[in-house]
Amino acid sequence: ERGDKRLVSGAFDGNIGTFVWTPDASGILFSGLQGTNNNLFRLDVGSGEVVKVTSALGSLSPSSFTRDRTKMAYVFQDFDTPSDVWTGPTDGADGMRLTDANPWIGEEIALGKAELIQWSSEDGTVIEGILMLPDDNRDEERPFLLHIHGGPAGVFRNAFSTQNHVWAGLGYAQLFPNVRGSSGYDDELLSGNARDIGGGDYEDLMTGVDEVVARGIVDPDRMGVRGWSYGGILGGWTITQTDRFKGASLGAMVSDWTSEYGPGFNHDVRLWYIGDTPWENPDEWREKSSLTHVANVTTPTLLLHGMNDRTDTEQQSMMFFQALKDQGKVARYIRFPREPHGFREPR
Repeated sequence: ERGDKRLVSGAFDGNIGTFVWTPDASGILFSGLQGTNNNLFRLDVGSGEVVKVTSALGSLSPSSFTRDRTKMAYVFQDFDTPSDVWTGPTDGADGMRLTDANPWIGEEIALGKAELIQWSSEDGTVIEGILMLPDDNRDEERPFLLHIHGGPAGVFRNAFSTQNHVWAGLGYAQLFPNVRGSSGYDDELLSGNARDIGGGDYEDLMTGVDEVVARGIVDPDRMGVRGWSYGGILGGWTITQTDRFKGASLGAMVSDWTSEYGPGFNHDVRLWYIGDTPWENPDEWREKSSLTHVANVTTPTLLLHGMNDRTDTEQQSMMFFQALKDQGKVARYIRFPREPHGFREPR
């Protein structure tokens, strides 16, 4: 029989990844995300105290440990440093890099420059996001991309992204907001869009856009929005609520929650972020669906979906596309044969 379970500690706010016991079972070493940075932490099982062992600004992600737990192998990356394998002690001392997988980065290729910014949302909630600009030292208004992460409990991290640097190289300013519902913060932010999808999280996006426009670095007449999964869902909602974007790219979206009940694997989104069932809460299930408000859309829209997607079913993009086309609006839909929610075949 299983013994009684007990909560060892509630002292850690953030996301816990890989974890291992210490040999004497007095502690647990674990990989933890707080905000946009990932580090090694140690939990004392007796006291419940959590100690931050490493203090990396970036993503230091432990993946394996020696038997005596004195050393670890980990991957490190940050905004402008691609992933490499490192090894080091588990006491917080400096590690040693084992690989140099991309030696040309930063030498032959110009990268964007990223920084962490904060702003106050409509209700006063402080939201954090990553701002990336081309590294050309030009003080001017730029074309702009608003990115929306998946989840809803996803998060934008201090990590290297090839595509983000490509967009920076094309001259775009970019904002990656960790809206309410994001992981890596406290429970209040994590549950901040419960039964409110498209509410406070949408305001977090718009106030973030307002912030970068006010800084004079974004051309308000050349703005686009893009996202995948929850990013496609909230992105679709966004273009039904505002006409400020001149283009939208929406991947693997859900446009109508009621028709997704059963076919899609979205029980977490439906139960936590809308509430109840389509017959118990029909008004909210309809109100929180972007298809309900599709007549408001003026933004030219590109839709992307895998035809074998079982998380957000492909018909969700087809319905939104059909509605846009029936109104004579600018839309294009690319369906990808065989692809699931996360594409697998070579691009």
